Amino acid sequence: AEYLEKDKDFSVALIDTKPYFEFTPGILRTIVEPEHARKIQVLHKDYLKRTEIIVGEVKEVGKNFVRVNGKKVKFDYLVIASGSRYELPIKEQNVILATRLSRLKGYYEKLCGAKKVLLIGGGIVGVELSAEIATHYKDKEITLVHSGERLMPRNDIKTSSYAENFLRKKGVKIIFNDRVEKVSGKKCTTKNGLKIEADLIFICTGIKPNYEFMKKNFSKKIDSEGNLRVNKYLQLEGQNNIFVAGDVAGIKEEKTAQNAEFHAGIVMCNIRCLNKKKRMKEYKSMKRIMVISLGKWDGILEYRSFVLTGLFPGILKTLIEKREMWRRTRWF
Repeated sequence: AEYLEKDKDFSVALIDTKPYFEFTPGILRTIVEPEHARKIQVLHKDYLKRTEIIVGEVKEVGKNFVRVNGKKVKFDYLVIASGSRYELPIKEQNVILATRLSRLKGYYEKLCGAKKVLLIGGGIVGVELSAEIATHYKDKEITLVHSGERLMPRNDIKTSSYAENFLRKKGVKIIFNDRVEKVSGKKCTTKNGLKIEADLIFICTGIKPNYEFMKKNFSKKIDSEGNLRVNKYLQLEGQNNIFVAGDVAGIKEEKTAQNAEFHAGIVMCNIRCLNKKKRMKEYKSMKRIMVISLGKWDGILEYRSFVLTGLFPGILKTLIEKREMWRRTRWF
């Protein structure tokens, strides 16, 4: 929307369930620093000057329209960037999804009062959230349960080892090759029969693409994992004027904000090319630089087999956040 609204060929509308942009990689810090929320949010209307902002939830997508707030909004070109979510497999008051800021910001006081904290899932989110809590609080008993043999299994072994050593030094108890299967109040039981007591539980696993609004008219375009099938130009399979970007796109790669931004660049270029009847650009998935934060002052930078750890990657994550927010706030 930012780029296409500058092109006089297009009239752009942005449909979102919230009226603001949120820098997703920065939300985990808000659970220990609620005031950080102000640094990672900006109203859409403040940086999108010519775009129509529609706040609502899309219920249906057709070949030339979407249904939102009970009305049809027609389009010549559509970009689906609906992202993903975590599903809550356990229904208990002390269980929290490590996802949107709106869910996390209300739990700061509960975290302050909790003595025992359990995190389920040792992927990037589980590791970063464990590090935020462990570096901010010295008096909490933190346990991380992960079903795999090592943390962040899709990353380099050096990345996994550094993260594990960092968390253990901060007092985090890590349990591998196990999963939490039952929660009753504060009592948790794992598949291997381990009993864990927790005042607060964070779910950091089980990512699901947001695809429900596609079921009515495009059910055959949804794969077994809930991703939308795309071609090499990031078009929805068989649909010339519908593009897909971000976590919901059926591409075998890490679901990161960085990859989503690369998708957006390709989609923007291809909509312009399609409109001018020019040749479109292919999207090529590749290993990109990844920065993982371990609290405010430590982190990991990974690019292919190269891994850099310590202060610089920790600060770099903060600088990336500042750059992204500056892009959207420099206008006012």
